Amino acid sequence: MRLVNIGPDPSLVYRPNLEEKKKEQYRNYENGDLFERVFKTYKLMHTNQTTKFVRQKHAEWTSFNHNEMGIMEAVMSLDQLVDESDPDVDFPNSFHAFQTAEGIRKKHPDKDWFQLVGLIHDIGKIMALWGEPQWAVVGDTFPVGCKFQKNIVFRDTSFKDNPDEINPNYNTDCGIYEPNCGIDKVLMSWGHDEYLYQVLKFNKCSIPEEGLYMIRFHSFYPWHSHNDYFHLCNNKDLQMLPWVKEFNKFDLYTKTTDMPDVEQLKTYYQSLIDKYCPGILKW
Repeated sequence: MRLVNIGPDPSLVYRPNLEEKKKEQYRNYENGDLFERVFKTYKLMHTNQTTKFVRQKHAEWTSFNHNEMGIMEAVMSLDQLVDESDPDVDFPNSFHAFQTAEGIRKKHPDKDWFQLVGLIHDIGKIMALWGEPQWAVVGDTFPVGCKFQKNIVFRDTSFKDNPDEINPNYNTDCGIYEPNCGIDKVLMSWGHDEYLYQVLKFNKCSIPEEGLYMIRFHSFYPWHSHNDYFHLCNNKDLQMLPWVKEFNKFDLYTKTTDMPDVEQLKTYYQSLIDKYCPGILKW
């Protein structure tokens, strides 16, 4: 499916007032047209994302032998993906990529690497097109190997069948980690954030460290939006946090029915890809 001349935003079938949403109406995990779908995805995630599972996925996906393609091809492949964990949108993820990038471009015209991060931040979701279930790809991330903290989405209702919940090695505040070890040393629930970060590092892309941090931790809402897990943070995490928060504004609040002309924008964003992530990447 192409992103031009498709008519009205299909999400309006479900939520005709999306254009008028206020900031406090985003990330509604209590009710809404998509609640059942969202809760089902998180329930599967919170049941199956164990420390053992995450380690298995690292071994499986960081061999980088699944595919070879350029960044723009990966972005456009998200035409085929609707994120089942997102309560705010019900249209293909490729729309969101250009919305985020254009939002950043308007506010930060001098930071082309930041704009590129907006475009590519979700393309790790391509794993779902290669057979991974969405509960192992999308949604908010959280540490495994330590206590699941209170501000994880659906914390009180969806972890009861996760064996790590009752494992004494994992259900303390620090679990298997040392205090202030740094969240880059913490195993996060497996998903698109960590996968794309690993792909970019493996392919030696030159996005600045601030951008890589945004990519790796933009879904870690319990941390960057609710102040959980600060006992695992080091000084670098605290220095990078404002960058992650700045990115989050565009990731979240550009989800509207104002759709950019993708074909018109491709040339510009391809120039950024060629600058920071050129050629064919191994996935």
